[in-house]
Amino acid sequence: MKLHTILTIAFLLVIGVNVQSQNDDKITSRDILYLTSGGKLHPLQALMDIRHYTIKLDVDLVKQSIHGSTEISLNLAAKTDTILLDLIHLYAVTKIKVNNATASYYQHDDKIFITSAKGFESGNQKVYVEYNGIPPVAIRPPWDGGFTWKKDSAGFDWVSINIQGEGGKMYFPCKDHPSDEPNEGADVIITVPSHLVVAGPGLLTNVVKKKNKATYHWKTNYTISNYCILFNIGKYKVVKDELTTIAGNKVPIEFYVLEVDTMHAKKVIETRKRDTKILEKYFGEYPWAKEKIGIAEVPNSGMEHQTMITFDNKFSYKTIGGQEYSANLFHEYAHEWFANKVTNKDWGHMWLQEGISTYAEALAMYELGGEAAYDEIIAGHRRNSKNKKAIVPAGEGITEEEVYSGGDIYGKGSFFMHSLRYVVGDQLFFPTLYKLATSPQYTYDNFITTEDIEKLFSNASGKDLKPFFDFYLRTTNVLDISIKEVGFQKFQIKVNNLFMTLPFEITANGKTTRTNISSEGIIIQSTLPPQVDAKGFYLKKTTIL
Repeated sequence: MKLHTILTIAFLLVIGVNVQSQNDDKITSRDILYLTSGGKLHPLQALMDIRHYTIKLDVDLVKQSIHGSTEISLNLAAKTDTILLDLIHLYAVTKIKVNNATASYYQHDDKIFITSAKGFESGNQKVYVEYNGIPPVAIRPPWDGGFTWKKDSAGFDWVSINIQGEGGKMYFPCKDHPSDEPNEGADVIITVPSHLVVAGPGLLTNVVKKKNKATYHWKTNYTISNYCILFNIGKYKVVKDELTTIAGNKVPIEFYVLEVDTMHAKKVIETRKRDTKILEKYFGEYPWAKEKIGIAEVPNSGMEHQTMITFDNKFSYKTIGGQEYSANLFHEYAHEWFANKVTNKDWGHMWLQEGISTYAEALAMYELGGEAAYDEIIAGHRRNSKNKKAIVPAGEGITEEEVYSGGDIYGKGSFFMHSLRYVVGDQLFFPTLYKLATSPQYTYDNFITTEDIEKLFSNASGKDLKPFFDFYLRTTNVLDISIKEVGFQKFQIKVNNLFMTLPFEITANGKTTRTNISSEGIIIQSTLPPQVDAKGFYLKKTTIL
């Protein structure tokens, strides 16, 4: 028996606790602002490979509570005396079984310690947890997550869940770490009053109505991040359509729109079809072609919930190149490729899903409004780069909050892609980005890091791009360019903190040329001080000496 188990059992015997029902957290405390997702992976959880979740809950809309069970199928890499799951302190666990046998457990510090004197053998384990409680209420969804309990304009109950920042432990027991997704998917079985509808991930396998209740069974067979395993409830009407993907597959489109807002459904669906063509051009076929393209109307800003992207109910658009465009609809949909299909291994690399999805918005601007529209949104991303801290923190085991608080994973992440495009050129950049979005080694069951993307582009270009990636993503530096008159109509251009030879657009004597600048700098003839990088391909400061 391991020391951890001996100490745990001894402690419980000393205080006379029933190990099958104890929760020493202050369950009455509703404070969850300290919660975040990810961080250092606990050694007990490093042994676990999550295979599948089955979440079966009854939602009490009057009490704003949930009760039911979650079954977790997991593989253990080695024998252990403890299985460790994450579940916040607001829930009382009433029963746990492992492989159908009642198990001892203890709740502490937003975790469930499931123990066995004999130990749990390596291989597959089925863990069944019954629990109940009042979920945390989202303070500022989707950024500060939880449940949002609202009424629609017709007075019907309307519930949304947002848990990206805090993780699946906000309402179901799980391994809350971005490096592990259920490879065999999830079943989400939710019971609500019969006049309401549940929108969820994957495919709706059945709806069972009994008396005044309805149970919706959603199932996905794809890998899925635990913060995407959730549901929304409302007086929904399901408006359906179909899309033929770039690969010729027919995929259903399902918009779970409030009955009072059905007049907006056609425009949302047509926008979704148009946006799919743009995203498929750059990133390949819609990733979840065997399931659906789903949209659910919610009372907060949208989120990238896999196969059921959420959309706020403002239904506002702006016109780009004569076409209506919704940034909320497009950005969250781009996450189906980058976040849901191409997934970061650790929150420290979160820029790859937020930055590239933000860059996808710039590509949409190009498709709808041409080069000028692209340049305008990219200029905004450049101006809004705060550079307060590095996008990619040092080390691994970073929490979601640590990365998110910097603010630059969106705009600066997008602008980095713009700079990378300029450095390697369009003929290499776009096929390599397409490969990142479609190659099996980067998608679905696999996870990626910043190093993976750097190596991909370095190999494709035949250049060592690591210094470029490090400068943009691991520091807050900008290029320090000086222009110095060194003779009559003769100017030296130098990058004082240059880390590798880079191409620059230099405008002199009315002409713009692309010129490589090395550490020695260059000298050019010009009647006036030349301009360097006038279009803004880099983050920089320029000094005329």
